[in-house]
Amino acid sequence: MNVNYEYYRIFYYVVKYESLTKAANVLFSNQPNVTRSMNRLEQELGCRLLLRTSHGIQLTPEGERLYRHVQTAVEQLQAGEAELGSNALMQSGSISIGATETALHLLLLERLREFHRLYPGIHLRISNHSTLHAINALRQGSVDLAVVATPTSIEKPLQETILMPMHEILIGGDAFSFLCRKPLRYSDLIHYPLIMLEKGTANYQFYNQLFLQHGAVLHADTEAATADQLLPLVKCNLGLSFVPAAFAADAISRGEVFEIPLAEKLPERHIALVQDKRKPLGIAGETFVRMLLEKV
Repeated sequence: MNVNYEYYRIFYYVVKYESLTKAANVLFSNQPNVTRSMNRLEQELGCRLLLRTSHGIQLTPEGERLYRHVQTAVEQLQAGEAELGSNALMQSGSISIGATETALHLLLLERLREFHRLYPGIHLRISNHSTLHAINALRQGSVDLAVVATPTSIEKPLQETILMPMHEILIGGDAFSFLCRKPLRYSDLIHYPLIMLEKGTANYQFYNQLFLQHGAVLHADTEAATADQLLPLVKCNLGLSFVPAAFAADAISRGEVFEIPLAEKLPERHIALVQDKRKPLGIAGETFVRMLLEKV
């Protein structure tokens, strides 16, 4: 059976307002057209649906059974239209972002604050991950976007967009302030305790490769789970650590930690946006990505 959906919609309004004339007004039509549509619907279904009485429209038993289904269908479609309308106006929707601690503090918090100010109706879910875990979450579809520190070592269909440079420095607590006197090589650092992010993180892999390139083997005396733990551990004189310069600026100005010069320049790293191009974003996600890229 291939009944015109418009007949069902008209049927819904006729029953809702218990009047052919009122239904016609709501539908911006006229009473003869509505009557004709109801006659055709009854003909195609092979049964009476409506009884026209002096008090208006009444449903037959068949009409009552049909209306229960039609009411659910029409009202669900109306709800869907309203939801999409709210999304288009950025009054509702959601974004899920996997972010590293470094990306969160250097870039993402500021952008999220601005986005929330403009679109307070959008639900934000931020997951704290290492770079590798954030990218895996993106592949699995548990986050919409990943904002992480490089290197990402991604492959298609994932796509990386550089958002900002990330300048890192080597720091130590007051027990290691004597190391500020002359630049150190990576081969010198193996003689001092080092505080690193956990093995298996992109950060550890980056520094491990860097040490190997300079003929040294990286050994972490202390491993931290997140980047925000590095500075407190350095202040406690547990060892030296590589941190984003912005993380350590205040502590350096207060004399709590010291920047230790390096003879070999640290390669520049970046904060990057990673997307899965197979999975289109919703309107809220696309808007947030545009905001991120406009600031680059």
